[in-house]
Amino acid sequence: MKHIAVAALSALLFILPLTSQAGMFGKDDPEKERKELREARTNAIAQLTKEKPGAQGILNEAKGYATFSSLGINLFVVATERGGGILHDNGTGKDTYMKMFSAGGGIGLGVKDFNLVFVFHTAQAMKDFRSEGWDFSGKAEGGAESGEKGMGAEAAATVVPGTTIYQMTDAGLSLQATLQGTKFWANDDLN
Repeated sequence: MKHIAVAALSALLFILPLTSQAGMFGKDDPEKERKELREARTNAIAQLTKEKPGAQGILNEAKGYATFSSLGINLFVVATERGGGILHDNGTGKDTYMKMFSAGGGIGLGVKDFNLVFVFHTAQAMKDFRSEGWDFSGKAEGGAESGEKGMGAEAAATVVPGTTIYQMTDAGLSLQATLQGTKFWANDDLN
C-alpha cells in the first residue's frame, strides 16, 4: 500500500504542472489565451452541432451559452480537471472569459479531454453564472445520443433551472455530464 501511495504522489507531482491553466491556454499571454479559448469555443459548437442536429437553433434562441474545454486527470485515487471557457450573451453579444477547476476522488488512471456547453434559457441563470460562478457539489447525469451509437435519448443534463448542459468527448456526446466538485468563475485576468 505504501508503494502505491508513493507512486500516486510521484505521478501527481509529475503531471500536475502539465495541467496548469497557463500550460493549457496561452502561457501567460492574455491575448493568445483569449484566441485559444475562442478557437476552443468554435470547435465545441461544431462538435455539438454535428452530434445534435438543431443545436445551432437552440444556441441562437437561448439567452446565452458558455463553452468550456477541460483536461481531466485521474491518478489512482486523485482526480482533477481544469480548463477555461467563454460565456456569450446573445442579447448584448458580450463575451465573458471564465475558468473551471474540479477535484475529487475515484480509483483509476487516465487523462480525458472534453468540452462542455451550457445553454442558458433564462436571463437569471446566465446572470448568476456570470456574476457568481457555479460550484457543483453533486453531479449531473443524462442519457446520450451519439450518431448511430446512442439509444435515442436526449443528450443533455439539466441540474440548474433554466440551463441545459452538454458534455462531449472525442467519442461524441457523453453518457454523463459529470460536474461533481466543479467550480466555474470569471477569469479576471482576461476580462
